[in-house]
Amino acid sequence: MKPKVVVYKRMNEQVLNKIREMCDVSYFPAYKEDYPAFLAALKEAEGVLGAGLKFDTALLDQAPKLKIICNTSVGYDNLDIPLLKERGILATNTPGVLNDTVADAIVALMLSAARRVTELDQFVKTGGWSEQGFLQQQFGVDVHHKTLGIIGMGGIGTTLAKRAYFGFDMHVLYHNRSRNEQAEHTYNAVYCTMDELLEQSDFVCVMTPLTAQTEKLISKREFAKMKKTAIFVNAARGKVVDEAALIEALQSNVILAAGLDVFEKEPTGQNNPLLCMPNVVTLPHIGSATAETRMKMAQLGADNLVAGVHGKRPLTPIY
Repeated sequence: MKPKVVVYKRMNEQVLNKIREMCDVSYFPAYKEDYPAFLAALKEAEGVLGAGLKFDTALLDQAPKLKIICNTSVGYDNLDIPLLKERGILATNTPGVLNDTVADAIVALMLSAARRVTELDQFVKTGGWSEQGFLQQQFGVDVHHKTLGIIGMGGIGTTLAKRAYFGFDMHVLYHNRSRNEQAEHTYNAVYCTMDELLEQSDFVCVMTPLTAQTEKLISKREFAKMKKTAIFVNAARGKVVDEAALIEALQSNVILAAGLDVFEKEPTGQNNPLLCMPNVVTLPHIGSATAETRMKMAQLGADNLVAGVHGKRPLTPIY
């Protein structure tokens, strides 16, 4: 008899069919629309595959047979890791396969904010260029040969450092829980304190996971430490940043601009002041969202799931 698994959120049909070859699959591409059926399937499930759903005590109590939870993401702030360990449930994520794609998105945010791409795109499309011409006060700032500060030098941070160093001749500073010798040796990255990074960087990019220790890691004090010409980029998790402090820093010209792929609440509300600021580039949490990369993430998540429910060690366990 095939082990029962639950796949929630939309999944590539080719990957889903491969899981079906090895498992009895209950599929919920929009699980909130049929939550009672989702919970009923969860009661019999030995494995779960998806992303974003918070597995706390209440939900885990609905899944007494669960052996493994597989996130199709790098982040796993939706999982209560101590609780899962206590209950003997494995957990996996999908690191590595999205490093290049997310690093590309971060570079896009840096360039867009520095060169005012989205602002000037609207300027052209709404007739401003033809009516008044292009003015000096609309100039952007250079990215090349500037200093990039990376907070969180993991896989994505290291991949970003590569692009910054080789692609834009940038000087790379980083702050991390531990030294990254690869980044130091290959990209001349310099390990420094948080305050040193904030004070010296022209671009500050936060790439830390969301934990109890990193929630609101970047707040009013940190923005005050940055250069007035600094551009802040967040492609990690929205709650790593005190969003109210970020809004205040931008409104008060404490920093120059921001590029954001994530927000405290997602989707963010239309009344969010960040959406009205021409010096803020906003994206809907699409760092890994290319067809190729999402396929790789789905395949890795599926491989982890099938391995876990068949008693084998998954490829990318969190612990």
